[in-house]
Amino acid sequence: MTATVPPGQPGISGPADGRVELAPGAAPADSRFVNDDLLPVPLAERRWTTYNFAALWVGMAHNIPSWMLASGLVALGMDWKQAVLTIALANVVVLVPMLLTGHAGPKYGIPFPVLARASFGLRGANLPALIRAGVACAWFGIQTWIGGQGIFVLLDKVLQEVAGSGWADAARIGGQPWTLWLCFGLFWVLELAIIYRGMEALRRFENWAAPFVIVGALALLGWITVEAGGFGPLLDQPSRLGWGADFWPVFFPALMGMIAFWATLSLNIPDFTRFGAGQRSQVLGQSLGLPTTMTLFALLSVLVTSGSQAVYGAPVWDPVALAAKTDSVFGLLFALVTVLVATLSVNIAANVVSPAYDLANLAPKLVNFRTGALITGVVGVLIMPWKLTATPELYIFTWLGLVGGLLGTVAGILIADYWLVRRTVLDLDGLYRADGPYWYRGGWNPAAVLAFAVGGVLAVGGSHSAPGTGPFPEDGLIPFLKPLADYGWAVGLVASLVLHTVLMRRGASTRSSARSS
Repeated sequence: MTATVPPGQPGISGPADGRVELAPGAAPADSRFVNDDLLPVPLAERRWTTYNFAALWVGMAHNIPSWMLASGLVALGMDWKQAVLTIALANVVVLVPMLLTGHAGPKYGIPFPVLARASFGLRGANLPALIRAGVACAWFGIQTWIGGQGIFVLLDKVLQEVAGSGWADAARIGGQPWTLWLCFGLFWVLELAIIYRGMEALRRFENWAAPFVIVGALALLGWITVEAGGFGPLLDQPSRLGWGADFWPVFFPALMGMIAFWATLSLNIPDFTRFGAGQRSQVLGQSLGLPTTMTLFALLSVLVTSGSQAVYGAPVWDPVALAAKTDSVFGLLFALVTVLVATLSVNIAANVVSPAYDLANLAPKLVNFRTGALITGVVGVLIMPWKLTATPELYIFTWLGLVGGLLGTVAGILIADYWLVRRTVLDLDGLYRADGPYWYRGGWNPAAVLAFAVGGVLAVGGSHSAPGTGPFPEDGLIPFLKPLADYGWAVGLVASLVLHTVLMRRGASTRSSARSS
């Protein structure tokens, strides 16, 4: 199996734009590490444009949890300007690793778990892949439960308006109305039905979902503006924290939490950029789509919520609960479709694509992309998302804190290996061969494993909870690391990046000295 790569490498020719593909008809040397979904995307099939990537991010960013991010920061004592600033900065920060890891997609056409083979080894890549898959499965379950709840609430209001009675008082199963379980199940089936059709179906869905959700959010803003006769007093409320000593202890943990919201995609963005028509498409598309959309969406949520305060006397942060207050059947149905499309667009793209590839990488001969998607759906139910989201302490401190720290650690290793160690040059053929350069020791790279262990401990070892609000001790799991806990994502990324680079260069220097002697 041979690869065509950019001109300038001895004895090899390839396209002038720097993209790489396996030679047509080439067969991988070791079938244990390949199936059709893990092979590089042929150049002819890499056709996602700037619009496709921007639409992907617009579709993913416009969802119920994103809408409520700003409200959580305001609840911590920030005013609307501080909340929007924090979200904007977080998404600019997370965009950087997103673009760095995304570079390998258009160039080599490979998904995240195959890229991870270069740094962790052909077998070791399953470590970051399974971490990412586990996070995605849990997020899939959470988003599906939130989407099912939204459908349940809005359909109940529609039935009240049309038939005079709703279904919220239906018989209960497991503490919830059976009608809520029905909405959850139907939404689950719909999600898997779309992703089962493949990545091209996802691209087409995101293309029209993105503008539709924008229209829906603006319609909500227009409606509440008319109802309120203005935006109410929320924009005038002062910060309870100010900009001094009380602000910064809240700002930095909040910033890490906002970064953790999309830290998952900073790892597996090659799953999407591998379909890119070139680097310009993914760089411009992501830069236009992520930070701008998240910032504007946060601002929009604050404006709509301020209007709700003027109308109802109290801020209504949940867009589903706010939409349910209308008496218009048409408005309710429009809100229902908007919630449906918004949640579908983020959950399918962000939380099904990655574990589908990650699980395929674990057992390529047994699991393909579609099978991996089905496994994701089942695991997303088994983790019981209704319990994971039951309390904000469990959801925010345990979930986002741990996830952010571990994912930042993996991102640091990927960036260090691809950019600092290999200078973006990979042996594409070797990523699929046990006798290639990425076999290391039995398929594992000790340098990457050590960097992950050290970075992970530094990032999450100091995790702590206030008394009675979470699962961690007040002094932290490892007390002397407690000061680092509020900066988990950044600590994990920087520590693993530096250590992996040092270990890999030291190893290369040792091998070079051995050959010389």
